Amino acid sequence: MHELGLVSGVLDVVTRTAREAGASRVVSVLLRIGDMAEVNPESFDFAWDVLREDDPLTAEATVEVEYVHPRSVCSACGETFEHDRFHLRCPVCGSRETHLVAGREMDIVSMEIEDET
Repeated sequence: MHELGLVSGVLDVVTRTAREAGASRVVSVLLRIGDMAEVNPESFDFAWDVLREDDPLTAEATVEVEYVHPRSVCSACGETFEHDRFHLRCPVCGSRETHLVAGREMDIVSMEIEDET
């Protein structure tokens, strides 16, 4: 279950950033995760609920995830197209020479904090 490692990494960045900003608590975190990262949403939510409690700064923080569908560009004809995790062939020319341009993201988009003032 790599979701534990992902959540742990996200929370490390979030808590470090929040402390540097003088936050008294993290209210929410918005993430962008690509479908090709193969993150199981239920496992991710479970890991978030468990690991966020390890630090009082994040104990009540919520997480929202925007999932990004895979998108590739065909090297043969230049077509840009969306697809699922398994069908990477160009729908226009049939080439398998494609380059993934979206779908592997794991980005912290934003976080809402409360400061100590």
